[in-house]
Amino acid sequence: MKDSEKHFLLVHENDSGERLDKYISGQFPSFARSYIQKLLKDGKITVSQKAVKASYKIKTGDEISITIPPAVDPEILPEDIPLDILYEDSELLIVNKPKNMVVHPSAGHYEHTLVNAVLFHCQGELSGINGVMRPGIVHRIDKDTTGALIVCKTDLSHEKIAEQLKVHSSVRKYRAIVHGRLRNDGVIDLPIGRHPIDRKKMAVNYKNGKSAVTHYHILETFQKYTYLECQLETGRTHQIRVHMSHMGHPILGDEVYGPSKCPISNLEGQTLHAEMIGFLHPKTGKYMEFHAPLPDYFVRLLQIL
Repeated sequence: MKDSEKHFLLVHENDSGERLDKYISGQFPSFARSYIQKLLKDGKITVSQKAVKASYKIKTGDEISITIPPAVDPEILPEDIPLDILYEDSELLIVNKPKNMVVHPSAGHYEHTLVNAVLFHCQGELSGINGVMRPGIVHRIDKDTTGALIVCKTDLSHEKIAEQLKVHSSVRKYRAIVHGRLRNDGVIDLPIGRHPIDRKKMAVNYKNGKSAVTHYHILETFQKYTYLECQLETGRTHQIRVHMSHMGHPILGDEVYGPSKCPISNLEGQTLHAEMIGFLHPKTGKYMEFHAPLPDYFVRLLQIL
């Protein structure tokens, strides 16, 4: 069993007066506020060796001690969920992920994920590099995004594919419908990082962001929208969604980075589809390319527009 993690913070003058839970949330963006409050309730967070409430106003010189208990991974069970398989061999498989399917288990989503489905299909023969929660998963796409995704069966294939993703030698093209009419093809080269206020979102972040490059090509223009092909040069979280929103052309149906109310009913999320993925096969070294057909809802929407 893993040991608990220990963290120590010393409050400086410019942070004095802030709520304790808010302060810790700023220091550890990956911690949900509810998780911090649970740690406080369980006595895992103390200030100058004393138990305090989440609403405690920190003072200059306060010594904050945080004990993070070891994570206990829940058992992830195989589920007989149909998969749309574009390709499969002994090293990997390419699946066409449907809308509303989470890729890997996380808090609140331990069932009905792509991992549950591939565990059943591959009978547990998946790479273990990303741990028991994400076996075989070398990259992911959002719950509401459809399209081509690589699943690795062996650690060797995982390492080789991960390296191609890291050095940007793989090819990933998406189809998207965005608000507004774009006039020219272009390249968006803007760093992406955590949103400075809403930690659940990503944003163009010049201070703490990482390099992010998206190429876009106009396929068709409509009265109020543009149909695009977007090619990723990098693979930051929500990259296309953040870049297009920042340019004033959010993806249609994206309620996080676009209008809160979608003008098209029953879309169930953003109109973003991972249409193509290309890479060197991890064992043969041969270049392979796979295309995922547009989902029916996407085709119908293009006909309506």
